[in-house]
Parts: sequence; C-alpha cells; structure tokens
Amino acid sequence: MSVRVRYIVDDVDAAIGFYGDLLGFEVVMHPAPTFAILARGVLRLLLSAPNPQGGGGQTLPGGRTPSPGGWNRFSLEVADLEADVERLRAAGAVLRSDIVRGVGGDQVIVDDPSGNPVELFQPR
Repeated sequence: MSVRVRYIVDDVDAAIGFYGDLLGFEVVMHPAPTFAILARGVLRLLLSAPNPQGGGGQTLPGGRTPSPGGWNRFSLEVADLEADVERLRAAGAVLRSDIVRGVGGDQVIVDDPSGNPVELFQPR
C-alpha cells in the first residue's frame, strides 16, 4: 500500500533534484519532461508540470490552470530537525521560518523549487 500526493511544479527536473538530493526520495519513473513519480517509504510523490496536452497538470474545463504553492502540505518525520535545517540552509533551500516549537513536536516548512511546502516534523 502507498499514499500518493500530487504536486504541481514549474520544473519537474528541478523538483526531482530537490526531493532526491535534499529529502531522500528515489525516482520511480520519469517518462516525460512534465511528469515523474518519486518514492520515500510508502509515500509516492507525483510531480506534474502545467501541460495543456493531458495529465495532472492539464488545464481544466473553464480554463483554470493548476499552479504550485499554497499551504496544504505533506509532513515527513525526521530524527534531527536542527541538523536537517542546517543542511537545507547550506544547500540554499528556502525555509518559511525558523523551527516552530509545538506541544507535540517541532516543525519547519521548506519550499520546493516551485514554492510547494513540505513540513519536516520531529515528534517529542
């Protein structure tokens, strides 16, 4: 069983580099410049670039075009959030804030190259 999340990205190759190099995802398939599937554990991340020819990035009836960004996100549990934040900053990744301390754990949101958020969470 797997969980699938689709993210609309501006550049699939840049997203593959971000998720693979910085967050430990593996490429499952990359059959076209506008689509790829990545995996980390049971999570399958479907990356689609806006594309009028079909697929998850196609223009919808009425002319609405999918675009990246927003605040909905998936969360990856990590063992050492502070070390991950240092590594991500050193790699030039964009973090939306410093680490946020909460009652159940600590978190930070990092943006992929298209501005899609990913939450890194270290439970208490």
